[in-house]
Amino acid sequence: MELKLLLRGALAGGIGGLCAFVFARIFAEPQIQKAIDYEQGRGAAQEALDQAARLPIPGPEPETFTRAVQANVGIGVGMIVFGLAMGLLATVIYAICLGRVGAVRPRVLAMLVAGGAFVGLFLVPWLKYPANPPAVGNDDTIGTRGGLYLLMVLASLVFLGGAVWLGQRLAPRFGNWNATLLAGGAYVVACGVVMLLLPPLGHLAANVAATGSERATETPLPLRDPSGRIVYEGFPADVLATFRLYSVGAQLVLWGAFGLVFGPLAERVLAPRTAAAPTGAPDAVPA
Repeated sequence: MELKLLLRGALAGGIGGLCAFVFARIFAEPQIQKAIDYEQGRGAAQEALDQAARLPIPGPEPETFTRAVQANVGIGVGMIVFGLAMGLLATVIYAICLGRVGAVRPRVLAMLVAGGAFVGLFLVPWLKYPANPPAVGNDDTIGTRGGLYLLMVLASLVFLGGAVWLGQRLAPRFGNWNATLLAGGAYVVACGVVMLLLPPLGHLAANVAATGSERATETPLPLRDPSGRIVYEGFPADVLATFRLYSVGAQLVLWGAFGLVFGPLAERVLAPRTAAAPTGAPDAVPA
């Protein structure tokens, strides 16, 4: 039973990853190209300043993969593999929830798990550390940024699990609706506290050293010459905002597709057990 669910979860996750890739290829990829064009233009301007100041200029870095490969094969394979992994993770959560969250139909539970994964794994961490296109981000902070993001994901998942547990505990006393509101409020407050405690990326030591002040983000500021005159504009705000919006859209497509595909598949696997369940019993029982 568990293996059948896992295989179907992987299939649904792979389909979700494929759908997310199609969305990202159409909408997000043009923003990535704009960011790369900005990075190249800024690099040329910085090189001109270094030449004028008689500073050493590093040679061009070798290109391992062409832009065509990155924009198609690279992103496509990456998102499908990511979808497979997330599908397996969501299926494990689904199996844990079976029979423990009340009388919920298997396909409805699949959508609830997909929605919870979208919120807990992506949306809440994204609110603190949103996705950035190329050219936004200090190379010296990659490790720190990754650690902070994973910490935010872990906190979000722990608090989400705690909210589900709290809602079940409060339901007999306050009713399902009020218990859900109270548990959801506790989740929002707990995540908000963690967000306040974790530092903004602009406050990291490497960024403070590079800019001379604490800022909220790592978004590049205008490039200036020694006299203070702007020689190249800062990163375009519309490109940054559009890319981040489409990053949310891609994840929404991934998890929406997973829930829609996995729900019917899981219901078919669980149908014999559901039909055998006595009247008034939950639609599914623990695996």
